[in-house]
Amino acid sequence: MHCVSPRLAAVLAALLLAGSAFAQAFPSRPITLVVGFAPGGATDVQARALAQLASKELGQPVVVENRPGVSGTLGPTSAFQRAAADGYTLGVLPGTLYRVPHMMKLAYDPLKDFTYIANVTQYVYSLSVARDSRFRNLGELVAYAKANPGKLSFATTGVGGSGHISVMRFARAAGIEVTPVPYKGAAEAFTAVLGGHVDFTAEGGFGALADSGKIRSLGIFSEARLKSRPVLPTVREQGFDVVARMTWGVGGPKGMDPKVVAVLGNALRKAMHDPSFVQVLEREDQPLAYMDSADYTAFATQMFHEEGRFVQALGIKTE
Repeated sequence: MHCVSPRLAAVLAALLLAGSAFAQAFPSRPITLVVGFAPGGATDVQARALAQLASKELGQPVVVENRPGVSGTLGPTSAFQRAAADGYTLGVLPGTLYRVPHMMKLAYDPLKDFTYIANVTQYVYSLSVARDSRFRNLGELVAYAKANPGKLSFATTGVGGSGHISVMRFARAAGIEVTPVPYKGAAEAFTAVLGGHVDFTAEGGFGALADSGKIRSLGIFSEARLKSRPVLPTVREQGFDVVARMTWGVGGPKGMDPKVVAVLGNALRKAMHDPSFVQVLEREDQPLAYMDSADYTAFATQMFHEEGRFVQALGIKTE
């Protein structure tokens, strides 16, 4: 049995006390939350609402910084590569984070290079057309696509994005050809649909536009109908077995202090259960899908392997 010298014991005790004091003092300055989507889209709006509520819980501002690109993954991943793992640089982690590494060589590994703090919500993707579109249902859209190969176009937030993958899986199931047209975010994608530049899109955050009558949803990529829209059918029940299960949550660089993760996780949990935030999600027909750090980490691993199978089946590569 080895004895620890009094001097070494004192050093170890000091380190433990320093770590504890750091966690208790955290946060002592503003926190940056990097959002990988353009301002105005559903995720950006939700992230800003969450940041405002979390700021109250943490006693420090949580400042949103938009860095769009690569289907929402560029901003947080590039920020984490340069940031210290001290809890002051966080990012919105979209579901595409688990998919993109299967499509191209990247400088990060989603299973090793991030700290998963808390999952927030699950997107509901709608295949949406403009209100004056010729398509009243998926059957009409599929019939047109088969009669006019290659003429059907859709707005996407990027190759490999969840909307893009959902449409490609749908097209494969329906036996049709569709042409993706990339945009910087969901707001631009819906604008393209409304302006007649593309035939449709498949994005989350469609609720407000549907309620205003500006768009028409032909179906949602969910396992079941929404309680808020019981007459809106799923894509699956219309004969196309495609379900999208994509979430977004909050994470940080790898190696974060568990005590800091706990502080952040607790603040985020309280913020996302605030009635005002739940209302923000409900406006876009998105359910609260809270997961703590342990469950979120396990979920990320599961989704990474699942998305790899989808990418391989569709043969999608960007390099």
